[in-house]
Order: sequence, then structure tokens, then C-alpha cells
Amino acid sequence: MPASTAKSLRVAVLADSDTRWKWGALTANRISPAEFTDSSESPERGDSSIRLDGFLLRGRATPTARQLEEVGVRAHSLREVTAVEFLREMTEESYDVLVLALVGGGVQAMLHGLAHAWRGRVRRPVVVTGYVGVVYEKLADGLLLRHGADLVLANSRQDAERFRAVYEGVGADASSVTEVALPFLGGAAYEKKDPYTVVFAAQPSVPESRKDRAYLLERLVRHARRHPEREVLLKLRSKPGEHTTHIEELPYQKMAQKEDLPANFRLVYGNMGEVLDRTDLLVTVSSTAALESLHRRIPTVVLTDLGVREALGNHHFVGSGCLASWDQLDAGHEPVPNAEWVARQGVAAGGTASGTGSYATAFDEARRRITELLAAGELPPLAPYYTPVTAPGYLPGVLARHHLAPDGSPLPGAPAADKAPSPVRQIVRRAARGAYRHGVQRVAPVIRRMGEL
Repeated sequence: MPASTAKSLRVAVLADSDTRWKWGALTANRISPAEFTDSSESPERGDSSIRLDGFLLRGRATPTARQLEEVGVRAHSLREVTAVEFLREMTEESYDVLVLALVGGGVQAMLHGLAHAWRGRVRRPVVVTGYVGVVYEKLADGLLLRHGADLVLANSRQDAERFRAVYEGVGADASSVTEVALPFLGGAAYEKKDPYTVVFAAQPSVPESRKDRAYLLERLVRHARRHPEREVLLKLRSKPGEHTTHIEELPYQKMAQKEDLPANFRLVYGNMGEVLDRTDLLVTVSSTAALESLHRRIPTVVLTDLGVREALGNHHFVGSGCLASWDQLDAGHEPVPNAEWVARQGVAAGGTASGTGSYATAFDEARRRITELLAAGELPPLAPYYTPVTAPGYLPGVLARHHLAPDGSPLPGAPAADKAPSPVRQIVRRAARGAYRHGVQRVAPVIRRMGEL
């Protein structure tokens, strides 16, 4: 029978960055069948009869202790693993639900690795995957790499329609696509603050160029000088040397060190929800924080200063009513979001920011499907769209990056350990990761500038 009893549900989450750990852990709580959850509690607290075990996939974006603390999601256990170590764990331990909170290639590798590891197994966990936020690039590529999971979660009605169209368009089974919403929406509905607080939600890789990032920083500082009665905050994702889902080659905090900053301008870290608690105007290029802000009905601006372009991701917000420039903001403009557009994003649709209405029921379908799959007991083998037959020139490379052979088995010499790494191994690993980050944040920009000469 499944690993759960009448009193507990065993859930594993595999994540490869701080943001995906947050999405995966909160999603695990949101989609767990009702009998295992306490609806009176917040998913962040983890107060339920779910046993949540977290696994962090070792790589360039493995979160630091500070980043994990900032996310604020509890787990019964949390440890770093390689892909092969994780696959071994999935053969030795019994779970009811497995959430793969990874980049597309990582999901595909785990699906094939799990299919091999569970070969001949009568019962297995329900496997769930999805996206951490707005899907504005590589739609077909990312979706097909996620195909094969029992549930592929779509964060809105719009995404669910697009996801099904892609799968059906290539002849793949689209029944796994399940509409939900972003799991971290919530918080108190907006009330005007004193002092009026403007928050710019920075992104690690959007925009990419030094010129564009310097422009945005300069305009934010200028806005603070123009409105000394306002508090202006630059909300940062990570500290120098830390990595998130995306690589940040030009951290704003380093650029800000060269600026003469006004007294009402500050750099802040911390949980985005807590920052939104004191926000009167959220400004961003294309961050998912815009959806969190809209859910609370906080005035929200998606900048057009650098154009409305696919490369920036702000094209996703066409029709939202939120597009505006710094010149307009300096003049006092506050946008009015388009209610129909907002509803299609699964944001405060038909309800209030506190969680009533349709957002409160956004995860019902996922819960129902998982309940049915758990009750079925025996599940069919995982069957991704990509196989050595359908993608012989692509799939082997995707799997090899995680030290897996084309059939999903571990390659000879794959890094895996039967015990915790020795102190020497830990030091070497930290040094290697530090060298990589130094190369990304210091050496790469210099080489790029030399190439532009």
C-alpha cells in the first residue's frame, strides 16, 4: 500500500535553487489531499500531517543557509544531494508524492532516472512538477522536458491552455496538465502606508547589460531624490557570491556602492511577502513579484523604459494595464490593472487577497487528482515524451549532465556517496563553487566588455 497511513502523508521535494525550493515546498502543502492539511494554517508553517523531506540538488545555484532562512519554509529534513544520490534515496525510501522543483533539463533527467530506478516496482509516488513563476520564454522546450510527470502544474488558466496546446501539438498526452495558481500568493490586502513606500523588485538576469542595469538604478535613485517624502527600497534577491535560479553577473548592490544615495533610499533583502507588507507601489521589469503584488491589489508597475520585449519578459504583461515608464511614475502615475487579464493569471480572481474566492479553491483539482492516484495504488511507469527514439540527438546530452545514461541508469564514475562528504571534500566543493561564482560575477563581465571594444 502507499507509504502514508491515515495520519500522515510522506512528500519529497527536490529543488535546485532557493526560489524553486520555495515553490516546491509550498506547492507540496497546497496540493496535498485535504485530510492531511490544516486549512487554518499557513503553508509556510507546515502545520499539517504531512511529512515533508527536502532535497537540494547540488549545483551552481544550491541555496545558502541565509537564502533558505529567507524563504522561511519548514521541512522535517533538508539536505544536499547529487542526482544519483537522490535516485538511490527514492529506491530506499517510500514516499506518497514527489515534487520536482527543477529546471526543465533536471526534471527530464529525474523522470528517466526514476523510471529506471522504479523499473518493476508495483507502487511508486505520484510525481508532480511545474514552473516557479511566469512562463515567458522557451515554452515548448521547457514543457516537453517536463512531460512524463503525473501532474504538470500550470499557474493560471492562460498557462494551462498553452501547455495543453503544446503537448497536443506534438502528439503527447496532455492529461497531466493541471491548472493551479502560484503557491506563494497571499498576505494582507493593500492599505496605504505612511510613509509612502516604493519598492523596485530587482531580478538577477533581467536586464543583462551593465548599461541597462545602471540606467534602472539611476532612475530609482532619481525618483527618491524627486520624492523625498517617500521611502524608496531596492529589493535584492541575493547577496554577492550567492546564486538564485538565474545567474547575476552585475549585482545592483555593487553598482550602488559607487552612487551618492539619498537618505530615503535603502537596499533591502528578506522575504518578498514581508517587503510587500509595507509597499505602496511595486515596480519591476518582469519579476513574478508583480503577480504577488497584484494579488494583494498593491499598485504595480511593469517598466517600459527599456522597451516591451521578449528578452525582458515584460511582454507577458501586455494587456495587464500595468505597463508604465519612470517618467510617468515620477509624475505621480498609478496604474489600474485590467481585471480580465488579472483573472486569467490566477491572481485574486473572484476573491480577496486574503485567500477567499477562487484562489482558495485554485488547488482543488490538483488535490482531487492526487487523491485518485494515491487511491489507485499501482501507477503506470513514467513515460516522458522524449526517449532515445524520439530525441536521439538531444536526450542523451540532457541526461549526461546529471551523470545518467540514455536509459536513465547512472553512468560509471557518477558522483555519489554513501555517507556525508568529509571536511576536506566540503572545503574543496565550497572553493570550487566560489571560483565559479567569481568567474561569473567578475571575469565574465570583463571579457564581455573587452569583446565590445
